[in-house]
Amino acid sequence: MEGNLNYRQALTKVMALCSQSERCRSEIIAKLRQWELSEEEISQAIDYLIKERFLDEERFVRFYVNDKLQFNKWGKVKLSFMLRQKQIPEIIVSEALDQINDDLYTKTLRNLLKTKAKSVKGASDYERKGKLAVFAQSHGFEAELAFRMAGELIRTDE
Repeated sequence: MEGNLNYRQALTKVMALCSQSERCRSEIIAKLRQWELSEEEISQAIDYLIKERFLDEERFVRFYVNDKLQFNKWGKVKLSFMLRQKQIPEIIVSEALDQINDDLYTKTLRNLLKTKAKSVKGASDYERKGKLAVFAQSHGFEAELAFRMAGELIRTDE
């Protein structure tokens, strides 16, 4: 796309990006590097964006966790992994995951498994439970919770 923007143009563009939706620091840094700004200019831009509250990693993480849990049905394992990929500090990730409502979390998993259970075939309930648990884990839910919830769902199906 565009390379070689001057500092003012790049800053204006990233302010607009941050105004449209929440962004994390690593995304903005990647964008500024793409526009071939110097590391000093990137550092200046990031400092300015943080000072003016265009960029706030804690706010980003709160919205990210909420959206991915609600719309993508991701569990804490996947959320944590994806946020680490975005180079979010571990302390911010831990705090956000700790603030997830336990009832909402288990309800999300239960609804995900109920929907999947309709299409899961298996020779036995044990096999169906295993398939459901693996499916839940692929969405990033913890193994223990996935197996327990799959077991409860299979028992109530009988």
